[in-house]
Amino acid sequence: MERLGTGIGWRPEIADAVERMPGIDWVETVAENVCPGHLPESLVRLRERGVTVIPHGVSLGLGGAERPDAGRLAALAERVEALGAPLVTEHIAFVRAGGPLTASPRLEAGHLLPVPRTRDSLDVLCENIRIAQAALPVPLAVENIAALISWPGEEMTEGQFLYELADRTGVRLLIDVANLHTNHVNRGEDPAKALAELPLEAIAYVHVAGGFERDGVWHDSHAHPVPRPVLDILTDLASRVSPPGVLLERDENFPEPGELERELGAIRGALEKGEAERRAFTERASTERVFAEGAPSAGPSGTTPTAQAVREQRATEEREATRAHDAAPADPAVTDPTVTDPARQRLALAQAALLSALVAGTPVPEGFDRVRLGVQARALAGKRADVVAKVAPELPVILGGGYRRAFVAYTHGHPMTDGYRRDALDFAGYLLAEGRLEDARTRAELREWWLERSGPRPRSRRPGVRLARATRRVLLGR
Repeated sequence: MERLGTGIGWRPEIADAVERMPGIDWVETVAENVCPGHLPESLVRLRERGVTVIPHGVSLGLGGAERPDAGRLAALAERVEALGAPLVTEHIAFVRAGGPLTASPRLEAGHLLPVPRTRDSLDVLCENIRIAQAALPVPLAVENIAALISWPGEEMTEGQFLYELADRTGVRLLIDVANLHTNHVNRGEDPAKALAELPLEAIAYVHVAGGFERDGVWHDSHAHPVPRPVLDILTDLASRVSPPGVLLERDENFPEPGELERELGAIRGALEKGEAERRAFTERASTERVFAEGAPSAGPSGTTPTAQAVREQRATEEREATRAHDAAPADPAVTDPTVTDPARQRLALAQAALLSALVAGTPVPEGFDRVRLGVQARALAGKRADVVAKVAPELPVILGGGYRRAFVAYTHGHPMTDGYRRDALDFAGYLLAEGRLEDARTRAELREWWLERSGPRPRSRRPGVRLARATRRVLLGR
């Protein structure tokens, strides 16, 4: 794997600062926010300087029950080519549900939601990743996500799930240590155990980000400083393997450039500490027996088995499983590529039920924590309001201080079905149709905004509208 070094997430708000920042070897940009024919000048300049730019996708939904959309894959491939990227990344998540597999309305989460760690889910995810790999011009890496909720009846730990995924598909892994911390707080999962179970040689690079805790729930905000526990997990990872690249993510509440540089310095310090532990352990291991009486030696922390020991144990299990498989008669379910269709339908029904509970107010599926689902539902509604305000910044201006309250109220009973831009139009149309606006001026401004954007092309560019406006200007002597 190509050595990337230290990087930072490129965002338009900090583009100038990133260009001036010392020690930046590479950047990552949200793929869906880049237009291949009109790259931001800042990214062009960075590329000309030899800085690697990697597109990071957020909308494929590789963990969803449906096969990846060919149009989305083609769009992602275009961005890879435009940026000259050596790698492209996405998430192990589902972002939409419903549709033909469930004979129900299609719903959009507007967020990365966790997949169940079950055999059905793994089979579907593996096939989806193979489809994506075949459509993309460069290697694919997939990221573990943060989650507020847990699926009932899971069959694997996160580390086991990722190990099998990489083993079966050859996909590379983007390990987000902040997400490991989030899942530790929210789901009680041990980051050290996850790291011990990972195929470390499959790691493409690492994400580091901040968040905050409220009422016992960790929110992966990407809008706060990186906390010490996240840096400690990074140190633990670096004590096991030298990651090819590490990147600082920040999406909101951007601090002064100096603060970002200090965070990058803390990340480098955490890496150096882990590398020192790894060197010290390697030196000890060269003079001592790694195994004593058949038990694996402790890792750098003194409590966790070494990654090498875990890999050797897994290799033994896999050889035994292969011998048993070769001795058994062929199973059509293993070789028939259509065998995942029943798995897809089972997964589709489960994901649709969960997403409907989160965004449409339907009953909570059996086995889920109702309180935690309520927290997730409120977080999704708040995120919808925030993102719509970004893609349609005129709406908060027109509606003033009542925008967020009105939008969050609108989300109850009005799930998103076709992305954030459509969501903005539907929200405005709802306010106008329901007569929710008492102020005549606000109502007129919102109506004009909605009419401008709701047709096949902007209203102001239609010949009849242009002529009417020109005539009006002449009559008024303007």
